[in-house]
Amino acid sequence: MPAETTAEPVTAAQPPKRRLPARDRAVVITMILIPTLFVVVLVWVPAILSVVLSFGAWNGIGDVDQIQWVGTKNYADIVDIYPPFWPAIQHNLIWLVFLFLGPTLLGMFLAVVLDRNMRGSRFYQTAFYMPVVLSLALVGFIWQLFYSRDQGLINQVFGSEVDWYGDSSVNLWAVLVATAWRHTGYIMLIYLAGLKGVDASLREAAAVDGASERQTFFRIVFPVMRPINMIVLVIVVIESLRAFDLVWVVNRGTNGLELIGALVAQNVVGEAARYGFGSALAVIMMLISTVFIAIYLRIVFREERR
Repeated sequence: MPAETTAEPVTAAQPPKRRLPARDRAVVITMILIPTLFVVVLVWVPAILSVVLSFGAWNGIGDVDQIQWVGTKNYADIVDIYPPFWPAIQHNLIWLVFLFLGPTLLGMFLAVVLDRNMRGSRFYQTAFYMPVVLSLALVGFIWQLFYSRDQGLINQVFGSEVDWYGDSSVNLWAVLVATAWRHTGYIMLIYLAGLKGVDASLREAAAVDGASERQTFFRIVFPVMRPINMIVLVIVVIESLRAFDLVWVVNRGTNGLELIGALVAQNVVGEAARYGFGSALAVIMMLISTVFIAIYLRIVFREERR
């Protein structure tokens, strides 16, 4: 009997690992280090210093050894004895609801209409997006032509004498309308890009099954754009929390236009110069933002696991 032989498994030869040349490695390292350095220096370091400074009292004069550490007193004072804080929270919530129910839905509607390749769609896209690229000073000037008590277009047309920016009962809504003018075009462009990426065969299949355009959008197209919807939701939340610029131009966030971002600026760069108190407000604003960001990341990671 011939002796049995055991066949050894044949393994494929592993290709040699290629190493990047020294020049390419230097380029890759530079491309990673420079953005990381900017993020650390411009984002993380100021954020950490704001958290540390929020536990102290300092007017910005003198060295940092002049800081008086007061613990959580700044946070307690914000909640208990700082009158603008709770109106600012309320106004930010109103800002969030208004942006979601107003310009966001309007921007989505405009995107659906313009996605039909109607005649002159390029002109309409440019016209609706134009306010987004305008400077803040120009936006404030344009809406001052509408809202001016003495020479504004609205008061001239209706024969009224409403002080749209000075009356605390209406100035918040006046600023929200101006904000919606800018926000609508931005949301429209995002949804328009999302609609262009939807597979046309889905709409064709829905049309063959006898679905109307409305049913096709809400049952097929809209669910497919779930990533776009999440991006828009995050944008709306961020815009409502960082609302500051137009309000600051109008009256520096006072007299009915109190917002968290404006309160931070008032206490940090205003006459008060209470850096610890302003930092505590900034930390509260950062914590609120972190909650929404954490919810968003959890949803994104859950979608990736599926």
